[in-house]
Amino acid sequence: MKSIAVNKTVSHDYLILETFEAGLALVGSEVKSVRAGRVSLKESYAEVRNGEVFLVKCHISPYEAANIFNHDPLRERKLLLHRREIKRLAGKTQERGLTMVPTKVLINDKGKIKLELALVRGKREHEKRETIKKRDADREIRAALKNRSR
Repeated sequence: MKSIAVNKTVSHDYLILETFEAGLALVGSEVKSVRAGRVSLKESYAEVRNGEVFLVKCHISPYEAANIFNHDPLRERKLLLHRREIKRLAGKTQERGLTMVPTKVLINDKGKIKLELALVRGKREHEKRETIKKRDADREIRAALKNRSR
């Protein structure tokens, strides 16, 4: 699978509990634009409405060659998941204060555009600081071990 776009802020702002792979229902000009890498996942999220999952606030830039047949860059896009996955996600997001956030846009081996969706819980400020401290400590340990072996 080839990664097209990655949402780097997810691991900093949220605690990832579970990930899902979903298909994206796109129109032709959107497919061309995504393949060109002109997609942004910043501030986007997914929500369940009427038994369907929609991707909200995902920006896919207009495709230049599509002129009058172009798409709205911020339109809501339907995500393609199995019914049991949708029911499970709907239950978890309503009960426990969890949200669904896209982490990556991928192209699989068959050329289909997929979205990696994560079920997340928001981190508090002190948790973010602890994560940064832990990452820095791990980096220092790796550097010390590398220098020691030389």
